[in-house]
Amino acid sequence: MFYFDPLYLALPGLLIGIWAQIKLSSAYRKYSQVPVESGMTGAEAAREILDRAGLNQVPVGEIPGRLSDHYDPTKRALFLSSDIFHGQTVAAVGVAAHESGHALQHQAAYGLFKVRMAIVPATQFSSRASFIILFLGLVLQLPFFLKLLWLAIALFAVTTLFQLVTLPVEYDASRRAKEQLFRLGLVHEQERAGVSKVLDAAALTYVAALVNSMLTLLYYIARNSRR
Repeated sequence: MFYFDPLYLALPGLLIGIWAQIKLSSAYRKYSQVPVESGMTGAEAAREILDRAGLNQVPVGEIPGRLSDHYDPTKRALFLSSDIFHGQTVAAVGVAAHESGHALQHQAAYGLFKVRMAIVPATQFSSRASFIILFLGLVLQLPFFLKLLWLAIALFAVTTLFQLVTLPVEYDASRRAKEQLFRLGLVHEQERAGVSKVLDAAALTYVAALVNSMLTLLYYIARNSRR
């Protein structure tokens, strides 16, 4: 009789995630060596995009870490890693513009951006709670937590929903970034392909995160159903 191991569901997601990270690292490394003709740093490009959109009050700050760049909607502030903040490369300007795209989404009250903001607290709670219950139930096999496994799976599904909402939000931010970079003349035509490759590679990591989350959810369902 054929035996199906639920682990087969989780492995493809892990491999896709590794592949996406390799693609991102390769694109980022390549275009971090290509100077942008305008000579602008990532911080200057972000500032220009924000100011042109009337978001003069949104600060652009520097934070440690590699590709730790993000827009914080609660603080209404943009944070760029040192390489992006000071970088005068196609990669730096592209990443900075992408994060500025989130600020533009916030300004425009973009629907899915608002949904993602609304479910962040629930996602943070469900992520921690599901991990604890699944570990104590599936790994340590503690009787009380075995009874809570379906609850843990439901909580994990919230994180999958978050990934599902995040994907179109990230693609829309990249679309806005490219539009502003070219409209404002911050990058030239010959730099268009480089910007797209960096942002498309970054978007792949969100695709991978969604696929991984969905397959992991199916793995938990299959394993608990067999128990």
